[in-house]
Amino acid sequence: MLSMSNNGSVLRFEDVTFKYSHVHTVLDEVNFNIRRGAKITLMGQNGAGKSTLFKLIMDELEVFEGEIHLANKTTIAMARQVIPRDQMKLTLREYFESQFDEKIYDIDPRIDNVLEIVNLKADKEKLIQDYSGGQQARILLASALIQKPDILLLDEPTNNLDTDGINHLTDFLASYNKTVIVISHDAEFLNAFSTGVLYLDVFTQKMEYYVGNYHDVVEEIGLRVASEKRKNARLEKSIQEKKDKANFFAKKGGRLRAVAKQMRDDVADFEDNKVDVRREDKTIRNFTIPHQKEITGKLMHIKSYTRMNNGKEQRRDASIDITKGHHLRIVGPNGIGKTTLLSKMADKNDEGVEMHDDVRIGYYRQDFAGLDFEKTVYKELASVMPILDEQKLRSVAAGFLITKEMIYSKVGTLSEGQKGLVAFAQLVLLEPGLLVLDEPTNHINFRHLPVIAQALHDYAGGMIVISHDDEFMEDIRIDETFDLAKAK
Repeated sequence: MLSMSNNGSVLRFEDVTFKYSHVHTVLDEVNFNIRRGAKITLMGQNGAGKSTLFKLIMDELEVFEGEIHLANKTTIAMARQVIPRDQMKLTLREYFESQFDEKIYDIDPRIDNVLEIVNLKADKEKLIQDYSGGQQARILLASALIQKPDILLLDEPTNNLDTDGINHLTDFLASYNKTVIVISHDAEFLNAFSTGVLYLDVFTQKMEYYVGNYHDVVEEIGLRVASEKRKNARLEKSIQEKKDKANFFAKKGGRLRAVAKQMRDDVADFEDNKVDVRREDKTIRNFTIPHQKEITGKLMHIKSYTRMNNGKEQRRDASIDITKGHHLRIVGPNGIGKTTLLSKMADKNDEGVEMHDDVRIGYYRQDFAGLDFEKTVYKELASVMPILDEQKLRSVAAGFLITKEMIYSKVGTLSEGQKGLVAFAQLVLLEPGLLVLDEPTNHINFRHLPVIAQALHDYAGGMIVISHDDEFMEDIRIDETFDLAKAK
C-alpha cells in the first residue's frame, strides 16, 4: 500500500512484508527511511528480491502487509536492466513517448537533451532492436532521466556500458540533486557517488541500512560478523559447561536436582542470547567447463568482418585463427558492432568466418536471448547435453545455486542474475569446443566473478570474449586482443 507523507523523508517503508507465495517471502516486516537527495546502493544476493523492491516502490506490486510512504507529489522513474522484448520494434522516438501517460508535444528536444546526458548520438527513427547492447543501456538510462523524477531507480545501469559510458554516468549521478537508488555489482562505480547502502538479506528477508560507500559497508559487515561469531563462541562454551554440570547434579539427586534445573534455565537464556550471525552470501562452487576433446585443427578462421563507422557498415579484412586453447578478446567502443560480430560467429552466419563443421559453440548472450523463457530450468539445461545424465545435470545445477524449487521454475520467472547462472551451467553441460562470451559479468553477483574468471582462465578450448570489465578480464588468460576501432 502506497501513501503520501509530509515528513523529511522522500521514501519510507513501514513494517512492509511481501510474499510471492506462502513459502516464498521476499520482505519480512521491513523498515527503512530515505532522505531527499540521498544516493543509495541496494545490495543483496542474486534472487534476494532487489528488483522486486523496485517494483514495490514503482507500485507495480502490492505489499502483503505494512505501508510504503512517499513524500507528497513525488515522482519516480526506473531504468530497468533490459528493454522489454515487446518494445524492441519501436522507433527510438516511440520508445521515449511510451514512458509518459500523456502526449508530450516537445518530445524531440527532450530526447535530444537526455541523449546528450548519456553521451549517445542516435537516430530517432531507428528501431530499438537495431541499437547495440551498450547503446540500449544508455537508452534505458535516458528513458528514466527524460521523466525528471524525484526518485531515480537504476537497475544494473553499467551493464554493457564501455569505460567512457560509465565515466559519463558517474559524473552525472554525482551532480544529480535528487534521490538515486542503484542496484549494481560495480564497486568502483558505486564508490564514486553513493552515500549509503541498503542491504537485503536473502536469509532473514530484512533490510539493513549502512552509512558509507560499498567498501565501508563490506568492512563493517566483516567486523560485525567476526564480533558476533566470537560472542557466540563464548556463549557456546558457557552453554556446554552448564549442560555438563546440570547433567552431573541431576544424577546426584536430592536438592541438587533444583540446581540442575536452574542451570538448564540458564542454558535456555544463553541460547536466547545467541546472536543471529549473518550468513554470508553463498558463492557458486568452483567449476570446470569441459572442452570438446575430439576436435582438432582450426576451430575458426576470421578472414573478414563488418564494423560500424559513423552509422555506416564497413567491411574489413582480417586474419585471425582460433585453435584449441587460444583465447581472443574483442574490444571497441559501444556501437561499433562487437555483439553483432559475435552473434554471426556463433550462428555460423558470416561470410568472413570459416568454422570447423563439428565444433560445438557455447554462446553466452548478454541479453539471454538464447534461453527459452517459457521452458523450465531443467528442460533448458537438459536441452544442451550431448547425452542426458540426470545426476550430472542436478549436480552442476546445485553448484550454480539452482535450487530444487528453481529447477522446475520457468526461466522467465528468474532474476537476471539467476538467468546468468543458468547460462553458465549450460556451458558446463554442453562441453563446447569454442566459447563465445558476450559480457559474461552482466547481472552476476560480485562474489561469483572470481570463480567464473578462474574457470574461463583454465578453459582448454577456444574462446572469444567481449567484456567491459577490465578487472574481471585481468584474471583470465588472453592470448590475443582484437580492437575493432583500430583494425585497418
